[in-house]
Amino acid sequence: MSKASIVAVLSLFVVASSIAATENDRAIVERQSREFSDASAAGDGKTLGRLADERVIFMNETGEIATHKDLAESTPPPAGVENRLAQSDVRIELHGDTAVTSFTDNLTQHANGSVRTASFLSTEVWQKENGQWLLISSQTMTKPKEPAAVSLEAAALDDYVGTYAANGVTVKIDRDGAALHSATNGGAATKLDMEARDVAFTPGQPRLRRVFIREGGKVTGFLSIRESGDLFFKRS
Repeated sequence: MSKASIVAVLSLFVVASSIAATENDRAIVERQSREFSDASAAGDGKTLGRLADERVIFMNETGEIATHKDLAESTPPPAGVENRLAQSDVRIELHGDTAVTSFTDNLTQHANGSVRTASFLSTEVWQKENGQWLLISSQTMTKPKEPAAVSLEAAALDDYVGTYAANGVTVKIDRDGAALHSATNGGAATKLDMEARDVAFTPGQPRLRRVFIREGGKVTGFLSIRESGDLFFKRS
């Protein structure tokens, strides 16, 4: 075999080894991320402490920051309560010795005969030091859940038909049969569903609510409610 052939074979070996290492790193990060979710559900502080870096920045769905010490001191849920987290929509991007993950953590909680479900959107950052992958950052938010719509009679829906204004923004609400539609500043109308009497939402926007205000039984405006603050729209 010529010298050039030997060099070519060695080059292919190095490339193949690099690809294998990358694939192996990806598998390790994916496995450890699942282990971290499992340990979070079980309150397994020993595993959480082992997988997280001493300087980890960890923000949970309430916005609270937990330290490595906090994670390592996690305790199991009370008797009669069992939590399970299953990851879905997992995505992993490797940047050398740093890995970024995003996924949905789907919670099933069994508590004294009742079952509750919820979903959380998470991103994590893992870093490889001395051959070991450790979690250095994590942020989680609750995945908004769209409420179920209720049906109201046409006469009840007519209570909300009208034009409302706030801070130079005009909202017009019309009824078409058994459905309400809302248009802002003359734009395209979108469907408006009722969550309950005097509480409306736009399908696809579960973080936003419109709570209608009455005086003497008549609708005089609505509060546009979201996490960033409330805004009152007065009916003209």
